[in-house]
Amino acid sequence: MGLSRKAWNNVVIFSMLIMIFFLNGLHHKLNPQQAEFERVMVLPEQSFVLAMAYPGVKIERIGTTWRIDNKLIEPAQDEYTEQDLVHIVQQWQSLELQTVAPQQFNPDSAISVVTFWLAGEELPLSYQLYRTQEVYFLFAKRQQQWLELSADTAKQLFKPIEI
Repeated sequence: MGLSRKAWNNVVIFSMLIMIFFLNGLHHKLNPQQAEFERVMVLPEQSFVLAMAYPGVKIERIGTTWRIDNKLIEPAQDEYTEQDLVHIVQQWQSLELQTVAPQQFNPDSAISVVTFWLAGEELPLSYQLYRTQEVYFLFAKRQQQWLELSADTAKQLFKPIEI
Protein backbone atom coordinates (compact mmCIF):
# COMPACT_ATOMS: atom_id res chain seq x y z
CA MET A 1 0.00 0.00 0.00
CA GLY A 2 1.57 3.26 -1.09
CA LEU A 3 1.03 6.68 0.35
CA SER A 4 0.34 9.65 -1.79
CA ARG A 5 2.69 12.64 -1.85
CA LYS A 6 0.26 14.60 0.36
CA ALA A 7 0.11 11.75 2.88
CA TRP A 8 3.93 11.52 3.02
CA ASN A 9 4.10 15.27 3.67
CA ASN A 10 1.72 14.85 6.60
CA VAL A 11 3.81 11.94 7.96
CA VAL A 12 6.98 14.05 7.76
CA ILE A 13 5.29 17.06 9.41
CA PHE A 14 3.90 15.03 12.30
CA SER A 15 7.14 13.11 12.82
CA MET A 16 9.06 16.43 12.96
CA LEU A 17 6.57 17.81 15.51
CA ILE A 18 6.93 14.71 17.66
CA MET A 19 10.72 14.86 17.41
CA ILE A 20 10.73 18.56 18.40
CA PHE A 21 8.44 17.80 21.34
CA PHE A 22 10.73 15.05 22.69
CA LEU A 23 14.00 16.85 22.03
CA ASN A 24 12.73 20.03 23.66
CA GLY A 25 12.22 18.27 26.98
CA LEU A 26 15.14 15.86 26.65
CA HIS A 27 17.82 18.37 27.62
CA HIS A 28 15.99 19.00 30.90
CA LYS A 29 16.19 15.31 31.72
CA LEU A 30 19.82 14.90 30.62
CA ASN A 31 21.08 18.02 32.41
CA PRO A 32 18.82 18.66 35.38
CA GLN A 33 19.59 22.12 36.66
CA GLN A 34 20.27 22.56 40.32
CA ALA A 35 17.84 24.80 42.10
CA GLU A 36 19.17 28.10 40.88
CA PHE A 37 20.02 30.52 43.59
CA GLU A 38 19.87 34.04 42.32
CA ARG A 39 20.20 37.56 43.59
CA VAL A 40 16.85 39.14 44.40
CA MET A 41 15.68 42.49 45.65
CA VAL A 42 14.54 42.24 49.27
CA LEU A 43 11.75 44.78 48.79
CA PRO A 44 9.78 44.87 45.53
CA GLU A 45 11.23 47.26 42.97
CA GLN A 46 9.69 50.72 42.96
CA SER A 47 8.09 50.02 46.34
CA PHE A 48 7.04 53.01 48.41
CA VAL A 49 7.77 52.40 52.08
CA LEU A 50 5.20 53.92 54.42
CA ALA A 51 6.62 52.51 57.64
CA MET A 52 8.99 49.91 58.96
CA ALA A 53 9.23 48.41 62.42
CA TYR A 54 11.84 46.58 64.44
CA PRO A 55 11.00 45.21 67.88
CA GLY A 56 10.31 48.33 69.96
CA VAL A 57 11.28 50.76 67.18
CA LYS A 58 9.10 52.16 64.41
CA ILE A 59 10.27 54.36 61.54
CA GLU A 60 7.41 55.98 59.67
CA ARG A 61 6.87 58.44 56.89
CA ILE A 62 5.05 61.61 57.89
CA GLY A 63 4.34 63.49 54.66
CA THR A 64 7.75 63.84 53.03
CA THR A 65 9.76 63.41 56.22
CA TRP A 66 10.62 60.47 58.47
CA ARG A 67 10.39 60.07 62.20
CA ILE A 68 11.43 57.37 64.61
CA ASP A 69 9.38 56.17 67.53
CA ASN A 70 11.77 54.24 69.74
CA LYS A 71 10.42 52.75 72.90
CA LEU A 72 13.51 50.67 73.67
CA ILE A 73 16.29 53.08 72.80
CA GLU A 74 17.29 55.28 75.70
CA PRO A 75 17.23 59.03 75.00
CA ALA A 76 20.91 59.20 75.97
CA GLN A 77 21.77 56.85 73.10
CA ASP A 78 22.19 57.86 69.49
CA GLU A 79 19.67 60.34 68.24
CA TYR A 80 18.67 59.68 64.65
CA THR A 81 18.40 62.57 62.24
CA GLU A 82 15.97 62.47 59.36
CA GLN A 83 18.96 61.87 57.06
CA ASP A 84 19.89 58.76 59.10
CA LEU A 85 16.36 57.41 58.76
CA VAL A 86 16.26 58.11 55.01
CA HIS A 87 19.58 56.27 54.69
CA ILE A 88 18.26 53.20 56.56
CA VAL A 89 15.12 53.04 54.39
CA GLN A 90 17.13 53.52 51.19
CA GLN A 91 19.49 50.72 52.20
CA TRP A 92 16.53 48.36 52.50
CA GLN A 93 15.02 49.54 49.21
CA SER A 94 18.24 48.98 47.27
CA LEU A 95 19.23 45.76 49.05
CA GLU A 96 19.86 42.83 46.73
CA LEU A 97 20.76 39.51 48.35
CA GLN A 98 21.64 35.99 47.28
CA THR A 99 18.97 33.36 47.81
CA VAL A 100 20.21 30.21 49.52
CA ALA A 101 18.94 26.73 50.26
CA PRO A 102 16.31 26.54 53.00
CA GLN A 103 17.94 26.72 56.42
CA GLN A 104 17.01 24.65 59.45
CA PHE A 105 16.38 27.15 62.23
CA ASN A 106 13.83 27.02 64.99
CA PRO A 107 11.38 29.89 64.26
CA ASP A 108 11.73 30.96 67.90
CA SER A 109 15.49 31.42 67.48
CA ALA A 110 15.18 34.53 65.29
CA ILE A 111 17.35 37.28 66.74
CA SER A 112 15.20 40.03 65.27
CA VAL A 113 12.44 40.81 62.84
CA VAL A 114 11.62 43.75 60.60
CA THR A 115 8.22 44.54 59.14
CA PHE A 116 7.49 46.85 56.19
CA TRP A 117 4.24 48.53 55.27
CA LEU A 118 4.27 49.41 51.57
CA ALA A 119 1.89 51.62 49.61
CA GLY A 120 -0.56 49.54 47.62
CA GLU A 121 0.06 46.39 49.69
CA GLU A 122 -2.70 45.10 51.89
CA LEU A 123 -0.47 43.08 54.22
CA PRO A 124 2.96 44.02 55.56
CA LEU A 125 6.17 42.26 54.50
CA SER A 126 8.01 40.54 57.33
CA TYR A 127 11.64 39.40 57.47
CA GLN A 128 13.16 37.37 60.28
CA LEU A 129 16.89 37.58 61.02
CA TYR A 130 18.88 34.49 62.01
CA ARG A 131 22.59 34.09 62.72
CA THR A 132 25.17 31.34 62.50
CA GLN A 133 28.90 31.76 63.21
CA GLU A 134 29.75 34.56 60.74
CA VAL A 135 26.74 34.58 58.46
CA TYR A 136 23.32 36.12 58.88
CA PHE A 137 20.19 34.91 57.12
CA LEU A 138 16.96 36.77 56.39
CA PHE A 139 13.82 34.71 56.01
CA ALA A 140 11.22 36.39 53.81
CA LYS A 141 7.97 35.02 55.19
CA ARG A 142 5.69 35.92 52.28
CA GLN A 143 8.01 34.56 49.58
CA GLN A 144 9.26 31.68 51.78
CA GLN A 145 12.84 32.52 50.72
CA TRP A 146 16.10 32.43 52.61
CA LEU A 147 18.57 35.22 51.88
CA GLU A 148 22.18 35.41 52.98
CA LEU A 149 23.80 38.62 54.20
CA SER A 150 27.08 39.60 55.77
CA ALA A 151 27.49 40.64 59.39
CA ASP A 152 28.32 44.22 58.36
CA THR A 153 25.21 44.51 56.22
CA ALA A 154 23.04 43.05 58.97
CA LYS A 155 24.40 45.54 61.49
CA GLN A 156 23.75 48.46 59.14
CA LEU A 157 20.20 47.34 58.36
CA PHE A 158 19.30 46.67 61.98
CA LYS A 159 21.20 49.68 63.32
CA PRO A 160 18.35 51.12 65.41
CA ILE A 161 18.20 48.01 67.61
CA GLU A 162 21.84 46.83 67.60
CA ILE A 163 21.89 43.13 66.93
